[in-house]
Amino acid sequence: MVPSRVQRGRIDEKKLVISRRRLALLLKEVKKWSAPATVLLSLYIPPGRPISDVLNLLSEELSVADNIKLKKTRNAVKRALSAAIDRLKMIPKVPPNGLVLFCGEDMETGDFACYVFSPPEKINVFYYRTDKRFITEFLEEMVEDRDAIGILIVERDQGTIGILRGSRLEVLEEISDYIPGKHKMGGQSQRRFDRIIEQMVEDFFKRLAEHAARHFLPYLEKGNLKGIIVAGPGYAKLDFVKGKYLDYRLQQLVSKELVDVAYQGDQGLKEVVLKARSVVQTQLYRDAVEALEEFKGHLAKGTGMVVYGEADVKTALEMGAVKLLLIHEDREDLEEWKEMAENYSGAKVVVIPNSLPESEWFKNTFGGLAGILRYRISR
Repeated sequence: MVPSRVQRGRIDEKKLVISRRRLALLLKEVKKWSAPATVLLSLYIPPGRPISDVLNLLSEELSVADNIKLKKTRNAVKRALSAAIDRLKMIPKVPPNGLVLFCGEDMETGDFACYVFSPPEKINVFYYRTDKRFITEFLEEMVEDRDAIGILIVERDQGTIGILRGSRLEVLEEISDYIPGKHKMGGQSQRRFDRIIEQMVEDFFKRLAEHAARHFLPYLEKGNLKGIIVAGPGYAKLDFVKGKYLDYRLQQLVSKELVDVAYQGDQGLKEVVLKARSVVQTQLYRDAVEALEEFKGHLAKGTGMVVYGEADVKTALEMGAVKLLLIHEDREDLEEWKEMAENYSGAKVVVIPNSLPESEWFKNTFGGLAGILRYRISR
């Protein structure tokens, strides 16, 4: 975690940078703080902003704080501002991703914290505020689960486009059109009418696919779209997939398992997720699932192509022998092992999430750390 106290002297801005995982842990801690008055200071400084300008602003705010009537509130605000000023004076310049400070006092216990760090992604806004809580909204997206599953609910004349990101399920768009049902007239009129209806359905599928591409391709281009699930109440979903209406890049991500659901919209998306949990997990955590299966396969066959136990894994990494490094997400030293894999072995790191059924087995049996080797090594 980021320490609440900083040693006196100058601070190397590189040491202020924290990982996404450490930021997530910090936000959990910061959100526990609250106050009966607006005494908790939040400060966001974008890269390129001179520290001197920010110090001048905080000094002015410190002077204004003398006008606060309630002594306890006044003292708490001044303490937060003074702490922020002291920390900033030790930092020569704002790091490339910007700087964040959370400083404040628990007015009931007298406990005080001042967190200073540079986030894993760039801050684009200058923001200063004292409030009854620390303002964390600008950082929330940085720790959200970026992996996404696209969902399409398809009928002949209706469609829902949705996205699943972590625990967030969202309707992106709902589309509908009027398409007549089957006509009871006979002969050539019947065949002609059927062809017209088929063309209308095809046109609707094309429109649905175009709208889906508009929503899903940005996720794909960022590397976040891990799969697409197609669902619906009847045969339309199968016709849609077989017709390959989707952009070819999206078509490759469509799950082979189609899901039967009765509804469109938000209710339909929830039904998809409930009925296709295994599909969702497999698509969303494909790398983790495949890595665990490969690891288990080597164990079962006794190939000697796996390594576990901290000492043996470290040795294998230093030898450059590790192809895949499997790390459970609960390991506190996750970032250190990632860095070691990058520096020594160039191994691909696969994080095993708690949501996978076998993650508990991996954590309890192997300490949540193992490697799949490029070649056998003597141990």
